[in-house]
Amino acid sequence: MSIARYIPNTITCLNLLSGTVAVILGFKGEAEIAVYLVLAAAIFDFMDGFAARLLKSYSPMGKELDSLADLISFGLAPAILLFHRYGLTHGTVILTYVPLVIVVASALRLAKFNIDTRQTENFIGMPTPANAILIGMLIHFSTLNDIFNPILDTTFFIPVMSMVLSYLLICNIPMFSLKLKSLKWKGNEKRFSLIISAFVLTALAFLCGVTWSIAILIIFILYILINLIDYSLTLFR
Repeated sequence: MSIARYIPNTITCLNLLSGTVAVILGFKGEAEIAVYLVLAAAIFDFMDGFAARLLKSYSPMGKELDSLADLISFGLAPAILLFHRYGLTHGTVILTYVPLVIVVASALRLAKFNIDTRQTENFIGMPTPANAILIGMLIHFSTLNDIFNPILDTTFFIPVMSMVLSYLLICNIPMFSLKLKSLKWKGNEKRFSLIISAFVLTALAFLCGVTWSIAILIIFILYILINLIDYSLTLFR
């Protein structure tokens, strides 16, 4: 029995482990390290699928394990980061718990993905890793810079943002996958454009002495906007 068949699931378990530690650190208020672990989980999430395709090692167990890992790393972890951030400013009130709706929406999103045959190439609704990275970059940048804090720490910003992102997770709006199926430009124009933009903006952030997470935050906001604009245009065709 080849050990190669276990490689994708092992990588998925690293995703799960990264997300679990991120949750623990999120509760403890160590947001910066927690965000790095969410990013690590996203890298492992990309790698397990790549490894499965490369080794042709697909399995029903791997598919379910991937969803369970994603729920922790990209559902629970970012929700806890928002939960803790809101609690720091406003204490434990009813609105403090609103970000936990993201966990429920992520679970519904992942369950839907597993049974929806329309999502083999692209997504319907925002993918959970994109949602988690967007939240993570906002928290990371705001932890190290106070530019957004007067807005972020208002009474309703985090609760409203949590509800909007939860809706995007479970909505029926088509969104293109960020995973490259090949290295060809054709068919990957939007993906390569975002990747190139990410590198350029990150380099500019370093050159200007700005925290790098703002560049990634902008990219994922653009990702959402591009998909929303594309969807809006189809309604008027």
